[in-house]
Amino acid sequence: MSEGVMQLKGLKKTIKGKPIIKGLDFEIFEGEVFGFLGPNGAGKTTTIRMMAGLISMTDGDVIIKGHSVKKDFKKAIRHVGGIVENPEMYPFMSGYKNLVHYSRMIPGISKGRVEEVIRLVGLENRMKEKVSKYSLGMRQRLGIAQALLHNPSVLILDEPTNGLDPSGIREIRSYIRRLAEESGVSVIVSSHILSEMEMMCDRIGIIKNGELISIQPVHEVLGESDQKEVIIEASPVEEAEEIFRKKGGKVQRQKNELIFTAQREEIPLYVQEMVNHNIKIYSVTVRRSTLEDKFLDLIGEGAIE
Repeated sequence: MSEGVMQLKGLKKTIKGKPIIKGLDFEIFEGEVFGFLGPNGAGKTTTIRMMAGLISMTDGDVIIKGHSVKKDFKKAIRHVGGIVENPEMYPFMSGYKNLVHYSRMIPGISKGRVEEVIRLVGLENRMKEKVSKYSLGMRQRLGIAQALLHNPSVLILDEPTNGLDPSGIREIRSYIRRLAEESGVSVIVSSHILSEMEMMCDRIGIIKNGELISIQPVHEVLGESDQKEVIIEASPVEEAEEIFRKKGGKVQRQKNELIFTAQREEIPLYVQEMVNHNIKIYSVTVRRSTLEDKFLDLIGEGAIE
């Protein structure tokens, strides 16, 4: 990764005397997809709104491409595009006319740039249709096209897959990855769907009670523990269970399966021991850690915003 295109420096927000955001410090790198997670009331949406320049900050600053949002708002925010909540379009106009209309609000946007963003989001064949006929996924892609018109360095997407069906979710996820990898845009994403964030993001930041409690590359989040949950289908399962208990291992039995936790290097030893006792092994499944596991470990059992 190259230099950070956005830095949060001691970012704070107080509302009616109550600290909502308590001093956030982190940066977003060029061409990465950064996932922003938090439980209900953690301050995630407030932070996103400050990053997008939609609400003021109480203290600290956001630096975008070297420009301070606090001291040089226009120069900083010109590098940001985004969808916070839902993209708003004129339903009685075609997708193309919507983009042309918005392009007139920004100096220097050419017809060629409008056509370029249409190709980027893959809507070439549907732009003459009225937005009222668009699916949710198409409206979301049109909203992303609108946010990209002025060629931003940072794209902020708050719940970009909200309300989409599985194919629409996959579509948006693939597009976001392609946008970051091919265009070098830094994308900041929040979502309810942790499995999607796991597939979509390069790094994950988790906020709780207005404080950043973890920020890590996704591959480290998912691969940091050698402890694995193992499920072995064996017969006779009673004898297999007895072998585990004699070795002092903690094991649960469900029908013809044994479920236990072990270090990675211990798994083949358990399997070999059962084979030595003429126990038939039909399957060995190692359950990998997920982003949901890590999230709940850090914030506890709580609703996701």
